[in-house]
Amino acid sequence: MTPKQTTADLIRQLAASPAPRPFRTGVVAGGLLALLGISLGAFWLVFGIRTDLASAWLLMQVQAKTVLPLFLAITAVWLAFGSSRPGGRIVLWPLAVPLLLGVFLVIQRFGQVAEGSLQAEALGQTAFACLASITVLSATPLGVGIVMLRRGAAIRPALTGTLLGIAVGAGVTAGYALHCTEDSPLFFVLWYGLAIGIVAGCGGLLGHRYLRW
Repeated sequence: MTPKQTTADLIRQLAASPAPRPFRTGVVAGGLLALLGISLGAFWLVFGIRTDLASAWLLMQVQAKTVLPLFLAITAVWLAFGSSRPGGRIVLWPLAVPLLLGVFLVIQRFGQVAEGSLQAEALGQTAFACLASITVLSATPLGVGIVMLRRGAAIRPALTGTLLGIAVGAGVTAGYALHCTEDSPLFFVLWYGLAIGIVAGCGGLLGHRYLRW
């Protein structure tokens, strides 16, 4: 307000300003889903979906490496939206469900594999490709998601960004799993989990920087 500007002038100026666009979870969710679909669609177009998916899907571990991150993505995005509103109650324990199930699969696999084969099975053949693919495919949806969440009012911006990162990383992972032929829980729990963790960390940093009031 300038020295010559009265309070009434300021009120009129603010009243004439366009209202901020409201935060609509449906719009944000739809935008994120579309971006994830585009990113994964481009990836599948170039690298393809595993050719034996129909038969491999009969195996529990193949189902798990898609279903667990999908459940994590749905849970995390719901929590991210909840944390974007003042007074929203955030209950984080549901995020532990897929993690505990993954740990159970790892322990179960430990009892099935010879000790000399554990390291080879955990490292697999595509660990670097797994990390690189998931993090790169997550970059655009995460960045756009942060921009969309700026319309909200996150009280804990770093947490909101982290939850968004988990949601995006896990969503991409669920799609990437349809391409990946590494079916051992020793591999996918470790490397999928690490990739989701990297995206979550990036989301936390972006949230701390850009979601503050």
